[in-house]
Amino acid sequence: MKRIGLLTSGGDASGMNAAIRAVTRTAASMGIVTIGFQHGYDGLVTNTWTELNARAVSGILELGGTMLKSARSELFRTPEGRRQAALVVQQNQLDGMIIIGGNGSQTGGYLLGQLSVPVAGVASTIDNDLYGFDYTIGFDTAVNVAIDAIDRIRDAAESHDRVFVVEVMGRDNGAIALEAAIATGADIVLTPELPFSIPELITHLRNDVMAQKKHHIIVMAEGAGHAEELARYINANLPVECRATVLGYVQRGGSPTRFDRILASTSGEAAVVALTEGRSSVVAGTRDGHIVLQDTLEAVTRRNLLKPELVELLRRVSI
Repeated sequence: MKRIGLLTSGGDASGMNAAIRAVTRTAASMGIVTIGFQHGYDGLVTNTWTELNARAVSGILELGGTMLKSARSELFRTPEGRRQAALVVQQNQLDGMIIIGGNGSQTGGYLLGQLSVPVAGVASTIDNDLYGFDYTIGFDTAVNVAIDAIDRIRDAAESHDRVFVVEVMGRDNGAIALEAAIATGADIVLTPELPFSIPELITHLRNDVMAQKKHHIIVMAEGAGHAEELARYINANLPVECRATVLGYVQRGGSPTRFDRILASTSGEAAVVALTEGRSSVVAGTRDGHIVLQDTLEAVTRRNLLKPELVELLRRVSI
């Protein structure tokens, strides 16, 4: 193996740069040249890349975002675009590709692999929704950002006896909401996976108000509803003052945590080693404290469920 390609795709996640660094330097230690395609699969289709080496990735470990930029490619969604991408791999004499990203990005890697391109993935998404992994790159940082924000919001809730609805990211997966709620002692968490009833929520809050509980924190994943709408409903149906806060893209950015830096470094190394060993259609990530290679098709087609022990913990302590 002499040359490999690398790209970051989909939503950015803190730790992507650490993964880029690990891939590049691991490859260099093996005498392998790495080229990085710009703007995800768009760069692969249009053959837009830069050569990476140990010095080119110096100083990026602690930076959020991705130095290679990211995008969701409409070009690559078409069969013609994917065939062009495979041709670019051949033209650049690449022995394989490494894809850093989440569900959609790894699905793209699987489709590229069907065109005889060896592909290894690195599990990176703040949603933590790739099957087979305990945690993915960027999730820990996103949760810690949410925790910091909710801790600050609680100060206002306590000072003014208010209800706050805090909306965090998670369109299809409520992992950020669940773990942030546990870590901040939130009263209620609403996620796409856990069924809930707004009337029952109102009854719960009304009982708490009657029991002289003065403030509440509700953490809501974006896939479970909209914080502003819920806040208006609460204000209309209870004698409380409710405010909404949407954290939004602040959860994607910032310097990665220690956990995400190490996870990105070990996963990036594992992806390079996998390619050199002839492994393809696999994604590198962590499970049970170890770096593992998960079958790509299984990773993107099966659902990564909320950890049941955490759901039960929240049920017991949120009283």
